[in-house]
Amino acid sequence: MTVADLMEDRVTLDGVLMKCNQTPSKARNDSDCLNARIAIERLAKDVDPADEAKRNAEFERSREQLRLSQERARQDQEAKSKVDAYSLPMVPVDPAPAGGAAAPSPPKP
Repeated sequence: MTVADLMEDRVTLDGVLMKCNQTPSKARNDSDCLNARIAIERLAKDVDPADEAKRNAEFERSREQLRLSQERARQDQEAKSKVDAYSLPMVPVDPAPAGGAAAPSPPKP
């Protein structure tokens, strides 16, 4: 098969490459394997720059959305685990007992 034929028929191109990869010793001399590799290289070069830029922009947009959602989740988790001293319940404090259990006061001069 020619390089142009393989470029037009991607299924055949994949089949030829799979066959070439299964028997590497035979693949170096086989013209179909050489043509398939050339077709792959040409197809890789034929990528439209506008499509590539659009794909990259979409990737960056989804990446930024993921980062923002992870940041929000992290902030929510921090807010749940943070203790606000002003929102804690009040606990009454009993004065020290006035009886003999209290520490003696220092002597006056």
